[in-house]
Amino acid sequence: MLAGVLVVTAPLELVLHVRVYPRWRRLLVAVAPEFVVFVTWVLYAIHQGHWDYSPVYTTGVRLPGGIPVEEVLFFLVVPLASVLALEAVRKVTGWDAGYPAEEAEAPGRAAR
Repeated sequence: MLAGVLVVTAPLELVLHVRVYPRWRRLLVAVAPEFVVFVTWVLYAIHQGHWDYSPVYTTGVRLPGGIPVEEVLFFLVVPLASVLALEAVRKVTGWDAGYPAEEAEAPGRAAR
């Protein structure tokens, strides 16, 4: 499923030139807080015995703390896909999403 999400959204960078990857600092600011909070939450829940993951439905690869690698990837892939989709909508519709277009443009390029 995660691969499918990436296959569908990754081309937005190439096709629509949404400039998510070149603005990696902005992407990091968008994804890092969510990643830290949810991975911490899952690790706590695993440690307390509230959550467990079936080896039948996971690869069996566990990271420190017992968190499955798929869970960690989920907390990276889904927010990345969301940012790519948001920037694609902004590009296609001209919606400013609360920040000026010139902030989204490449340095040296004029805003439309």
